[in-house]
This record gives sequence, C-alpha cells and structure tokens, in this order.
Amino acid sequence: MALDKPYQDIPGTIIFDAEQSRKGYWLNQFCMSLMKADNRARFKANQRAYLNEWPMSEDQRQAVIDMDLNRAMQLGGNIYFLAKIGATHGRSFQQMAGSMTGMTEEEYRAMMLAGGRSAEGNRRLGEDGDAQPHRQPQGQAGKKASA
Repeated sequence: MALDKPYQDIPGTIIFDAEQSRKGYWLNQFCMSLMKADNRARFKANQRAYLNEWPMSEDQRQAVIDMDLNRAMQLGGNIYFLAKIGATHGRSFQQMAGSMTGMTEEEYRAMMLAGGRSAEGNRRLGEDGDAQPHRQPQGQAGKKASA
C-alpha cells in the first residue's frame, strides 16, 4: 500500500523522501564521487564515459549532462548531492538555484535579497501564486515526468 504523501501538494517542490532516495541512489553516489579531484577531472574530460560507469538510468545521465537539476531531482537526486555537479563546473549554489527557477543569477539574488518569494498563494496547489507548477520550470518538467 502506498504511503499518503500530503506534502506533494506543495507547488514547485520535490520532497526528498525514502522513495526519492531509493530512486536516486546511484545518481547521488555519482555526485558524491565528485568530491575527489581525480574523479572530477575524469568526469570533465569525458562526461558520458564517466557517467556510464554508474548504474543510473539514461534519463538520470542525460539530466546530469544537460545540467537539468530540476529533472535530476525528479529522478531522485538530492540537491545537496547535485550541488557537487555545479561545483565541478565552477557554478555557485546561487547560480544553480537561479537556473532551477528560470531566473538569471542576478534576478534570483535580487528576489532573495528582497525577502524571497511570498508564501501567499504558494502554500498548496490550486492557490493563485507564482510558485504554481504551471508557472515554474519544475512544474513544466513535472508534466514530462508523468507522461
């Protein structure tokens, strides 16, 4: 019997729960491998060859190559592990977060300095707020995932 997951009603959010952890185990292990300089060098020299050493799905590998962090999260990636991919490419967490929201780094920084996105209209699906799936890159990718 599937567990009740009322938290799936949070717009634009992927909750890293036990199911996501199982789905993304090898993706996250790959990310952790990037903590070693020689692994980062091998990955940067030939991403496809290095990724093929890991028993991930082709969708997971492609998300890494595309630097599509929203898709990688849908496929079980944990953002704290995925940050190692960005760091390998010389990207800050702020740059990565901006890309995940469809904003430039500057737009994302300005939004966060202004207090972040308002919670009004963004607490649950169906509210009329900015973070609703149909207004977010995460939501657009979510439609792909469920197809």
